[in-house]
Amino acid sequence: MGKTSAGGWMLLGALLLGGCVHQPAVKVDNSDQPYRIGREDVLDIAVWRDAELSRTLPVRPDGFISMPMVGEVQAAGKTPTELAEALKSSFQPYVQEPRVTVIVREVNSSRVFVTGEVTHPGAYPLRGRVSLIQAIALAGGFTDFANSDGIVVIRSDGNGGQIPVRYSDLISPDGGQDVLLRPGDTIVVP
Repeated sequence: MGKTSAGGWMLLGALLLGGCVHQPAVKVDNSDQPYRIGREDVLDIAVWRDAELSRTLPVRPDGFISMPMVGEVQAAGKTPTELAEALKSSFQPYVQEPRVTVIVREVNSSRVFVTGEVTHPGAYPLRGRVSLIQAIALAGGFTDFANSDGIVVIRSDGNGGQIPVRYSDLISPDGGQDVLLRPGDTIVVP
C-alpha cells in the first residue's frame, strides 16, 4: 500500500508541476499601423478651388460625416487618404477633377481602457506610442489584490483577440516583449 500511495503522490506532484510551466509567449505585432479615423475625431476636409465644399467637421458617434452634395460618408475606420479617395469619387459627378485632402485636426477617438485591480480604472488618451507598462502606470499601478501575472489585453481590431501578459515577464532582466497599445485596447487586471 505504501508503493501505491507513493506512486499516487508522484503522479499528483508531476501533474501539479506540469501546470506551473509557463505558457509560450504570444507573438504580439508591435509594428506601426496607419492612423485610422475614429468617432469624435475632428477633420479638415479641403476641396481644392472650392471653398464652399471645404470644411472642418467632427466625425459623428455613428462614424459618419455629412458633406454637401454627397450626403453621408463613412469616415470611421478609414485612413485620411482612403477617406479623401472616397470623397473624390463622390464629388466626381459634381466637381470637375476634384482634389480632396483630409487632415485630422483633433484626435479624440484614440483611447485605451484599463479596468480591474488598478488604482484608477478608466479611459486614457492614447498619445503616441504607449506600452502596457506605461498604461498601468497611468492608471496608478496595481491594487493590493491584483494578479499582475494574469493581465489580458483585449484587442478589438480584426486580428487581435486576447493577449495574455505576465507582468513579471515584462520586468524581468530577460526582457519580455512589452505590448504597444492600439486605440480601443482594453487592459484587464484581475
